[in-house]
Amino acid sequence: MLVKLEDEFKTKKAELEEEELKAQHAFTQIMQQLADNTENADHEISKKTTLRAETEQQKAEAKGDLEATRLDRSEDMTYKADTEALCAQKAADFNARQKLRAGELEAIAKAMEIIGSDDVKGSGAKHLPALLQVKNRKPSLAQLRSSQQSPLQSRIADFLAERARVTGSSLLAQVSTRVAADPFKKVKKMVKDLISKLTQEATEEAEAKGWCDTEVTTNTQTRNKKTEEVNILNSEIEDLTATISQLTQDIADLTSSLKQLAEVMAKETAERSANKADNSQTISDSKAAQTAVEEAMAVLKDFYAKAAEATAFTQQTPEGDAPETFSKPYTGLLPAGGNVVDFLEVILADFARLESETSTDETMEAEEYKNFMFESEKDQALKQNEMKHKTQTKTSKESALHSAEEELKLTQEALDKAVAYYEKLTPKCVDSGITYEERVKRREAEMQSLQEALKILSGTDVDVA
Repeated sequence: MLVKLEDEFKTKKAELEEEELKAQHAFTQIMQQLADNTENADHEISKKTTLRAETEQQKAEAKGDLEATRLDRSEDMTYKADTEALCAQKAADFNARQKLRAGELEAIAKAMEIIGSDDVKGSGAKHLPALLQVKNRKPSLAQLRSSQQSPLQSRIADFLAERARVTGSSLLAQVSTRVAADPFKKVKKMVKDLISKLTQEATEEAEAKGWCDTEVTTNTQTRNKKTEEVNILNSEIEDLTATISQLTQDIADLTSSLKQLAEVMAKETAERSANKADNSQTISDSKAAQTAVEEAMAVLKDFYAKAAEATAFTQQTPEGDAPETFSKPYTGLLPAGGNVVDFLEVILADFARLESETSTDETMEAEEYKNFMFESEKDQALKQNEMKHKTQTKTSKESALHSAEEELKLTQEALDKAVAYYEKLTPKCVDSGITYEERVKRREAEMQSLQEALKILSGTDVDVA
């Protein structure tokens, strides 16, 4: 009965141990599930944190672009104000030059009035006949000037010299000298020619001024536009270069990560195969050992069951002087046999436990390997997809960079041409030494003085033919 109780206790113990192993396995699975859930939540938090950082960076970049745009707008407004001030100054200079030209025309008209007065006729009649007489002689230049100059010419010469001093006109100074030195008829023709020349020059210069203003304005707009385009393209090229560099590094990192992941997966697969083979062999050996131990136990139990009922030797009644040999019949080494059976039962339980634990370990390892491979394959697929996307993005950015560099080259060439053309325009239209308004003012003063002189000269009828 005790043996049976012991067997029942051992069986109950084995069942409890097996239930404990199952409970432990279930607990491990739950903990693994919770750990996976925690890892997934941490991964999601990491993704959200990264997205938030990227959004913050984009926000900062947008703020930087806004500040740069505001700065460009401020510079453009300053440039506009400077341009309007320059145009106002040019307009004022033009008006001043027009005023000077009107004074010049007034001076010329007055000189003409002086030349056309009655004093010119008398002086011409008195002195010009001497000009015909000196044709047969070759007097000195001083004698010719003395014989040809009339008081009216001196008056006109003095008038034009004074106007030349007031207006600062070198042309009136030269005309004053010529009026004092040349014959009367030649002076009149010279004044007419100068007025015509000045009028034509004024027209040509006005046309040139309009052309210059148009060309300078167009060139300035072109230079500003091309400069802005060059700056934008340079910024775009810098951004594209930085992006391509980052994408290249990201692709290299992903390639390295995929390689390491593939190596780890291959290593885990090899270890799983080896462990599976070892576990299968252990389970198979445990089952075979349990079968052998059970057979040995059956043999021993059968033998001792029969030995308990049998008598190996028949006791005899010896003689009085003979020694006593056995006190009871031999039934076998039952206590010792019982100990051997108990020992075999312990061995059998150990093999059963080994089989159960190995089977549990195999199940857990297979489940862990399955979860690991699932996560690894998912991570591998994500990395491959990310690398494909980054490779396509890199190709697109490289194409955009090439296009931007070509566009920058063409834009820079256009800007260089505009700058070179502006340098050609500068001496003629911008930095000519004297402003257009000053030239107009001086020319108007010269024309006015010459017209006054011609008006004076037109009042004579002296025939010098």
